[in-house]
Amino acid sequence: MKLTLGQIADWIHAEGEFDDDAVAEGYSIDTRTIAAGELFFAVKGEVVDGHDFVEKAIANGAVAAVVSQHWLTPPELEAKVLRVPDDCDDCVLNAMQKLAHAVRKHWGKRVVGITGSAGKTTTKECVAAVLAAKFRVLKTEGNYNNHLGVPLTLMRLEPEHEVAVVEMGMNHAGEISLLAKIAAPNWGVVSNVGMAHTEFFADGIDGVARAKRELIEELPADGVAFLNADDERVRRFGDGLSLKVVLYGTSDDAEVRATDVLERGLFGTDFIRRAPGLLESQTRWPVHLYLPGRHNVLNALAAFAVGREAGVELADAVAAIERLRPTEKRGNTLQFNGAMIVNDTYNSNPAALQAMIKALASSESARRILVAGEMRELGPEGESLHRACGKAAAAAGIDVVIGVTGMAQALVEEASAQGVVAQFVATPAEAGAWLKANLRAGDVAVLKASRGVKLEGALVGWV
Repeated sequence: MKLTLGQIADWIHAEGEFDDDAVAEGYSIDTRTIAAGELFFAVKGEVVDGHDFVEKAIANGAVAAVVSQHWLTPPELEAKVLRVPDDCDDCVLNAMQKLAHAVRKHWGKRVVGITGSAGKTTTKECVAAVLAAKFRVLKTEGNYNNHLGVPLTLMRLEPEHEVAVVEMGMNHAGEISLLAKIAAPNWGVVSNVGMAHTEFFADGIDGVARAKRELIEELPADGVAFLNADDERVRRFGDGLSLKVVLYGTSDDAEVRATDVLERGLFGTDFIRRAPGLLESQTRWPVHLYLPGRHNVLNALAAFAVGREAGVELADAVAAIERLRPTEKRGNTLQFNGAMIVNDTYNSNPAALQAMIKALASSESARRILVAGEMRELGPEGESLHRACGKAAAAAGIDVVIGVTGMAQALVEEASAQGVVAQFVATPAEAGAWLKANLRAGDVAVLKASRGVKLEGALVGWV
């Protein structure tokens, strides 16, 4: 939202000799991408301190910079800084979050918060697409879903936006609660609870579930919670809370549900979308989803549930979902020597990997090849969870398994013990070399790993 520096200063309690009437055209924490007219926040990172880059930000066209009250400012920059009280660990980050909340409240319309252990970015894209059939929508770009990304998203709100769809991620208790306090969502969507980030919770998946439920606990009394009925933990998130709950899924009690699901593997899924209604055209509608895997049916159902509550016509909602295609590193396909490669390397966890194994197994191909990189942040159960995925690959009939780095060794060992052709390699480059040497016409290969593995490096330079 375009604001004067004077208005920003009032909202974040900043002081300085800056020009009150100067306008911030946008907001940034990165001098490498900052645009002319944006306000720079000198946030402290894990490795670097944004205060070290204030001069560069101004030189690159920033209208001003938000800095700590006690930062020693070069005299020539004195008229370009907004000083905030130095009364917390990162006062500048706190000021940015405070400004984001103020912008959101000033804007004053509906925010839909989305979280889950797997698929939250795809769910966000589905929900935003359906709502965009009727409203002007602001959505989280990429996966800007943390304590930095959520404020930066909210500060992009403009008066013409009618709804915001905000993704919220976490790896520790309390993070979703913080993000929800900043974004003040009216509606909340929870896709699922899985083993992602269990390393940071002493009680494993139960701790993850409590952390995800924080989004629903922060909703207002007149809010709406959209919960995956197929996830036994998530479906109970509304218990004891005085707000409306809409269940979606394939379960019989789901208000918005899918029946007659026909999996086409990596080529999508057909299903019938059903919901209560007076007319046949309102209760059932055939849908072809181009996003690969049965798990994406649930993401689409979440969007249908939100759209229905928001008054989006069903035909428009279905058309919006059917236009969606996999994006870069999230299931997009590549061709090599007559083989198809599915690049799903953005991230991974046990539930997401097993979902892609099922999608791969449902695909007609000469050979079905799984290139599975290590899954991280799984805590003491990491090795056993990798072994479970190796066993699942064998049970699904995957022809070849290539494990890449770290605990993927356990996945390979289990798949091999079950009779699958399996090999472990230490790096993405080695995985790429194997694919380049061994892929044949008609093969389908899926690449999936935790973000830190950077498995997309397997494809650099040859596809």
